[in-house]
Amino acid sequence: MVAAAGRGERLRSPENKAFAALAGRPLVSYALDVFRACRRVREIVLVVAPEDVERARKELLHPGGLKSERVVAGGRERQESVAAALGEISLGCDVVVVHDGARPFVKPEVIHRCIEAAAEHGAAIAAIPATDTVKEAGPDRVVTATFDRSRIWLVQTPQAFRRDLLARAHDAAAQAGICGTDDAYLVERLGHAVQLVMGDPDNVKITYPADVRRSEQMMQWNREGMSGQAPTRTGIGYDAHRFAEDRPLILAGVRLREERGLLGHSDADVVCHALCDALLGAIGAGDMGQHFPDSDPNYTGISSLSLLERVSGMMRGQGWEIENVDAVVIAEEPRIAPHLPDMRRALARAMGTEAARVNLKGKTTEGMGFTGRREGIASQAIAVLRPRDNSRAGASSEE
Repeated sequence: MVAAAGRGERLRSPENKAFAALAGRPLVSYALDVFRACRRVREIVLVVAPEDVERARKELLHPGGLKSERVVAGGRERQESVAAALGEISLGCDVVVVHDGARPFVKPEVIHRCIEAAAEHGAAIAAIPATDTVKEAGPDRVVTATFDRSRIWLVQTPQAFRRDLLARAHDAAAQAGICGTDDAYLVERLGHAVQLVMGDPDNVKITYPADVRRSEQMMQWNREGMSGQAPTRTGIGYDAHRFAEDRPLILAGVRLREERGLLGHSDADVVCHALCDALLGAIGAGDMGQHFPDSDPNYTGISSLSLLERVSGMMRGQGWEIENVDAVVIAEEPRIAPHLPDMRRALARAMGTEAARVNLKGKTTEGMGFTGRREGIASQAIAVLRPRDNSRAGASSEE
């Protein structure tokens, strides 16, 4: 779950914290993108202020993707918000990850470490060791104690717990009238050990206006540094499927006919598959078979647009966006020219870019090869990526 129900008074934003602007985007949207890209995360529950629920459904969720995404209304305190979200999580989820939506720079590997440790130990939290000397002081600001910093850790989110353990911790705290500063404290009250996993110094929390300024400056430096090292990244992709009777033909997210489509584990959209492999190649993340194996029943008949959406989330999570993509459909039939505008728009929406950056065309092989014999359809694609410019986020995908 991503907790973002705070009012953000200290941030001095005209919006509640979930929608506070960071480089032109809602603050919580950054964390959502990272969780969408995590393979081990099956569903996302977003917690926002009650008055923001409908707006969040419209502006922040990605319906139709591989993960179930829901919005729930939070309470006045963070603990109430987490408890409300717990009631919305599917019973099949054994491990629950709690993340603060005000930490936009969380990395997938930190999430994975927390999940693995929680599955083994029951409770795990991301933290980094203190590097400064830590002292205790009274109300008069006079030092009363100096701590051994080798034993001090600075706690972050995500925090991950076995579902039943976290539920018991919240129930016990509610009965005792206890309000903790984090969920790990509630679990500690039960006498259960909490495992520390290494966090990330960049996983900062946005609390004050100065944090926004520093974060935007850091993002700018990262873009400039990335641009200096690698102005663009390029990947290529290819896919082919044979024809099959009584299946819909779907190309580039558009359904063309019902009686004769392509055979495949998913909807067999060769254009989306070629683009997925091109994007994965550009970010050095392998190919579709590694991420969406045809042995996994979760992907049976799935829309390939949703696979393309997930891969695009991985791309953005690594700091890249689309400069342009170009794909070719190789087939004797059907003719795709009449459908090109709809196809480009569908692909652009799935990849989170403008249709002007998406090109698509159809070619025949003049009777040569398996496509020439009308046995199937193939597609090739190339993707060129550039360092992500967050000031452009939210641009329309319409032409």
